[in-house]
Amino acid sequence: MEKVKEDLLHFIWKYKKLQLATLATSEGATVIVHETGSHNHLSGPDFFNAKVEIDEQLWAGNVEIHVKSSDWYSHNHEQDSNYDNVILHVVWEDNGAVFRSDNSLIPTLVLKNFVSEDVLNAYQELFDARKKSFINCERDISQIDDFVIRNWLDRMYLERLERKSDELSKLLRRSKNDWDHVLFTMLLKNFGLNINGEAFLSLAQALDFSIVRKLHFNPFELESVLFGMSHLLDDDKLSDSYYTRLRKEYRYQKNKFDLQDEGVLKPKFFKLRPSNFPTVRLAQLAGVYVKEQNLFNKSINAPRLEDLYAIFDAAASPYWEDHFNFGTISKKSVKRLTKKFIDLLIVNTFIPLKFCYARHHGKAIDNEIMDLCAQIKVENNSVVSKFKKVGVKIENVQHSQAVLQLHKGYCTMNRCLDCAIGSKLLGN
Repeated sequence: MEKVKEDLLHFIWKYKKLQLATLATSEGATVIVHETGSHNHLSGPDFFNAKVEIDEQLWAGNVEIHVKSSDWYSHNHEQDSNYDNVILHVVWEDNGAVFRSDNSLIPTLVLKNFVSEDVLNAYQELFDARKKSFINCERDISQIDDFVIRNWLDRMYLERLERKSDELSKLLRRSKNDWDHVLFTMLLKNFGLNINGEAFLSLAQALDFSIVRKLHFNPFELESVLFGMSHLLDDDKLSDSYYTRLRKEYRYQKNKFDLQDEGVLKPKFFKLRPSNFPTVRLAQLAGVYVKEQNLFNKSINAPRLEDLYAIFDAAASPYWEDHFNFGTISKKSVKRLTKKFIDLLIVNTFIPLKFCYARHHGKAIDNEIMDLCAQIKVENNSVVSKFKKVGVKIENVQHSQAVLQLHKGYCTMNRCLDCAIGSKLLGN
């Protein structure tokens, strides 16, 4: 078999996809695998605390896996004391003896002598790029038991929450444990959606949240700072009375608070529907903070989905009722946050924040979060649609978030052998 990769060798060893009755080292010593050990995904040997009997002598220690035995020296393991307790070197091809740092020989097990063609053929079939347009298992995933997929998606969603929680914890440390500031940062980023998320995040990072606390009683003052720092008030030729007043107010606030806007990215309008223009979104965010004076505590303690909808039942200031951008009159409509947009905020901001907050206080709220997710409709995006097309049932936002994590963290990185679905397809 050509181009064997180490992940396949890990899979074969971990799940004992071997002709176990006839195992022997390259020197001819009999091998009996009692325990393969714990799979290590960090630095150090690949499997910890394995138990292997070699020529009727039971050994307890670590197992290292390579495609070629010479990789031991390519990776400089002979100089690393972490590998002194390796009891068995598992390889696909033995191209030379390997020794520990004390010059003692490490027994070598050559996998290609003990693996069936069925395993290798299934592996090649799974990774055959000619037979896929989306993910490696797209032709076979419908064969997998729904129970296996459901359990794996549950794990994927928790993995996604944990990843987001780690990001929120970093923000929390930078803000000196100010949860309100973390909420403001994440809200701004998510109000920007995909197109302006980065620009809005740069605004959140440049604006001291203590200033928002001082200004959120006055929507005009808060708007002036949000628009001004975002470079949306830079046109000195625009003749619009509200725009002119905002420019004047921003100059005052900038001088008063010594605002630094040099590093803030200017948001984009191109390819956006008017309802998603950055002007409208920033005005709506200002409306939320004017409406709710204690946003973090109120939202983090909201017991029901309906309570979160009520908190975000906010609209932009009256100027925006007949504007989507400065100086251009449009058909009159209240620029209120829609339920669909609030769902996005709940999924991408409040649920991860609630999870992170609970974890920081030593609480487990997995069931509460799952209940919230079960009430929110599935997101509509290309990844979710394609998973549906290949036969995966996606019934709520937990499932749609889970497949996003699966696709980004596993499918696109060809981590099929770390995935419960890929493992099942290879006969585990």
